[in-house]
Amino acid sequence: MLRGRWIGMLLLCLVVAGVFAWLGQWQLERAIETDPPPAGATEQVRPLADVVAPAEYLPEPLVGQRVETSGTWVGGDFLIVSSRFNDDVEGYWVTGQLRVADRTSIAVAIGWAPDRETADAAIAELEAEAAGTETEVTGRIISDEGPSVPPRGEPDRMDRMSTAALLSRWHDTEQLDVYRPYLAATEAEAGLVDISSPAPEEQSPVNWLNIFYAVEWAIFAGFAFYLWYRLAKDAWEREVEEFDDARGAESA
Repeated sequence: MLRGRWIGMLLLCLVVAGVFAWLGQWQLERAIETDPPPAGATEQVRPLADVVAPAEYLPEPLVGQRVETSGTWVGGDFLIVSSRFNDDVEGYWVTGQLRVADRTSIAVAIGWAPDRETADAAIAELEAEAAGTETEVTGRIISDEGPSVPPRGEPDRMDRMSTAALLSRWHDTEQLDVYRPYLAATEAEAGLVDISSPAPEEQSPVNWLNIFYAVEWAIFAGFAFYLWYRLAKDAWEREVEEFDDARGAESA
């Protein structure tokens, strides 16, 4: 084991183990949130522009953050999203494009309806009041759910609150900046029911998945030394066997 070849391999194992140890430390540093948001931070109403910018992904600690903004509804862009549950009751969301600044919009879930007729009536009322009327909206900012394939025979049906899917049906979208997350309004309009949107659960400051990865890297570092020891020991045992065989042949 003290031969140059094995000493060289040991040095290589030290380098590999050092890299694994650094990766483990890197995972541990990210496993524990040293500056977690204070309890109840999501319930403090903040301006939308202070939480997320158009086209940006919503950081995980801010999912469900209560925000406020103002703008005007874009006529013709009030759309219905199916399979929405309010306190375990299935119904519909009425959504709209809220123009919060020049060429900047956000998708808003305005309210919940128990049936399609109520949702259609709400859209008719919203369309009648939409023309240039400034409105203030307060609600929770929530990550885009992603689009889904509509059921066969219902190409216009939407079952997920997807900004991308809504954008494909909106009007006046040329050079339009759009927020990736959507806003679930706290107070419904046009005779709709308020959307049930409780405060998000407080997250643990410990990310156990990162800790698991850190343990894995520590095991890999230990395995590097074990591999070196096993290879060196096997080589030494082979040399001892060859030496014993040679002595036995000389004795014979």
